[in-house]
Order: sequence, then structure tokens, then C-alpha cells
Amino acid sequence: MKKTIIAFFSVVLLLSFFSSCKQKANKLFFDVNNLQHQCVHRLTDVIVYDIFTPPVAGRIYAYSNLAYYESIHWKDKETSSITAKLKNFEPMPKPDNNKKYDYTLAAIKSFFKVAKALTFSKDSLIKTENLLLKEFENAIDDEIYNNSIALGDTIAAVILKRASSDNYKKTRGMPKYSVFKQAGKWQQTSPDYMDAVEPNWKLIKPMLLDSAAQCKPISAPLYDLNKNSQYYKELMEIYNVSKQITQSQDTIAHYWDDNPFVTEHKGHLMFATKKTTPAGHWMGITGILCRQSKANDIKTAKVYALTSCAIFDGFISCWDEKYRSRMVRPITVIRENIEAEWNSLLQAPPFPEYPSGHSVITGAAANVLSFQIGNIPFHDTTELEYLGLERSFSSIQQAADEVAISRMYGGIHYRSAIEQGKKQGEQVGNLYNSIFK
Repeated sequence: MKKTIIAFFSVVLLLSFFSSCKQKANKLFFDVNNLQHQCVHRLTDVIVYDIFTPPVAGRIYAYSNLAYYESIHWKDKETSSITAKLKNFEPMPKPDNNKKYDYTLAAIKSFFKVAKALTFSKDSLIKTENLLLKEFENAIDDEIYNNSIALGDTIAAVILKRASSDNYKKTRGMPKYSVFKQAGKWQQTSPDYMDAVEPNWKLIKPMLLDSAAQCKPISAPLYDLNKNSQYYKELMEIYNVSKQITQSQDTIAHYWDDNPFVTEHKGHLMFATKKTTPAGHWMGITGILCRQSKANDIKTAKVYALTSCAIFDGFISCWDEKYRSRMVRPITVIRENIEAEWNSLLQAPPFPEYPSGHSVITGAAANVLSFQIGNIPFHDTTELEYLGLERSFSSIQQAADEVAISRMYGGIHYRSAIEQGKKQGEQVGNLYNSIFK
């Protein structure tokens, strides 16, 4: 009888063991090459919901995507750390050669740990993270699962340590930016006359630039209302375009608006529309280009990381010049000197005009993407969920040119701000291309 009982429990234990093994052998229910696209899209949803300003959004994407890459690149021992060539990062933790890991799992853990630390509305991030982690927990060995989670955690900690010392917190406590009435200098604009956005962003530590002014553009045209001056000619160009705007130009302007918080006023009523930021739009394009080129997960992570870091540095470079030049917006000058009730097609963002921020970060992103993937044609569906619009482009650079000119069609940037801004961004992108082959 005793032997029978022992035999019975032995069989039960064996069955439990094999059952457990069978359960852990389940395949993952997703394509690892598309996984980062889902993570970035979820982060974009949160950035839109939390209404982060464009420079802050760029910062969130950069740190989160670096965390993903620094974890997953260990799948290919021939690849190297990106942060090792950037500034102010401590050395990244390395996998223990005596342990086994799932580097995709580590990347997910690292990405979401950083993303949650840098955003406010964490619920949807937590939900997505938990669903993904559960899939891995059911599919891989417990030891590998725990090793991978620990690696992702430690990599994220190094990323977040850099983020905590990049002067972002310092700029949160600085005095409010003062605006004085001065000819040719930026004034708050209708309809809300909002305070200046991120006047101290030049103090944020760049990823690769030696300083915020490394890619400084030439000075903006001198404010001069003489009809023969360059400034006046560019001002009238905007005014004349606004008076004969075509349907195509209107569509282009709105397609690339990417203003995270646009207010609408109807009598005494006011409501706001949330949209993606310029950085978010280019993250969407990055995903499209990576899928189209059939990039594997490591290549995809590299492209996301480099593009978002170039955008991060582009914002620092651009904002440095914005608050140096303090160039007035067209709406202020046109209303004071040409037509009192004139409105730009797009709502003017609350910061100085020169150079065009869209043009700078587009120049940076487009140059990195063209270098990493190729200057290929693509169909952009990023704005489908926000505007119900999609567009096709013959190349990445053609899209970049359209982004730049869209700011004139919108009535919010002079030609010099567009052209010099794009050149400034291209310089930032070229710097990344010279370092990261």
C-alpha cells in the first residue's frame, strides 16, 4: 500500500512537471520585430493625453527609446551601445555570461520603466506592460524571465539617472518668463495669450551636441517695416499667401500642424483639441519606415533611438536660438500694421518665431532616417487617428520639405525661419550620422 501511494505521487509530480514544461513552451503571440512600434504608440497616446509640450515630448521619446535599444542590442553581440557615445551617461550594465536572458523582455521592462517615470498618466502604460510581461511569463523559463526583468531594470536605472541630472527638474523651478512690449520682439498671441513655453530649454544637457549653440543658425532678418527690407518682403509673402490659400496648401498646413493643444472659441464657449506633437509624428513615420524596410527588432530599436535623440538635440538647438532672437510672430505685426482682424490659418504656438521648430526637428529626423534606412518613398498614416488624413511622399526628404513650407501656409513662420531652421536641423542630423554608422 505504501509503495502504491509513493508511486501515485511520483506520477503526479512527473505529470505536473511535464505540464509545467509544456505550458512554458508556448510561443509568444506577437511578432518581436513589431513589438517596439506598439510600445512607442502607447507612449504617444499618453503624451497626447498629458499634453506635454513638444520639447518635453521629444525628451520622453529619447530616453524611452534609448532604454529599449540598450537592452535589446545584446541579442547581437556585434552591436554596440549608443549611450557610450553620447554625453553624461554612465556605462550600461552588461549581461552576466553565466546567465540566460530574453533581451526582448528586458527591452520591454526597461522601456516602460523609463516611460512611466517621465509621464503622468501611467495607467495605460502599466496595462500594456503587464499584458506583455504576462505573455513572456507564460512562454519562457522562470529563471530567464527573472534574469531579463532584472537586466531591464538596471539599464532603465542608468537611463533615468542621466535624465534626473539633465537640468529638466532645475528648469521647472525657474522664474516665469517676462515679456515686454518691444518692436520686433515676441509678444503673446491670440486667442489665449499663453505664457512662453520652455524659455530655459537651452539649459537641458544635449545628448550629442557639445553645447546648445553648436548648430546655431545665422541671425534672423532684421525687423524692418521698410517696404524694401527682407523682413517686410517675407512678412508680405505670408500675408499674400493667406489671402489666396489653396485647398492643397490648407490641407498641408493642417496635416503637419502637430500642435498638442489647440483651442477653439465659439462666442463665450472654448474647447480644446489634443493632437500629437512634431516628435510624435516623426516617431509614427519612423515606425512606418522600419516596417516598410522590414528592419529587424535590433535595427528598429537603433533607428528609433537615434531619430529621437536627434530630435531631442534639435529642440535644444532650436530653443536656444528662439529665445536669443525673440522674433515676433507674423500675427502680431500684421494686426498692428496691415489688418487689425487678421488671423493665421493655424494657431500660433506660444514661443518666439525664429527658427521654425518643426523645420529644425524635421531636418534632424529626416537626415537620420534617410541615412539609416534610405531616402525612400512612403505612405504616412500617422494622422489618421487624429485628423482622418493620410499622405504619400516620394521620399523622406520630400516629406521634410513639405513640413517646412507648411509653416508658411499656416501663417506662423517667415521663410527665413523655415529655410534656416531646416538647415539647422540637418546639421544636427549630420552630426549623428557621422558618429553612428
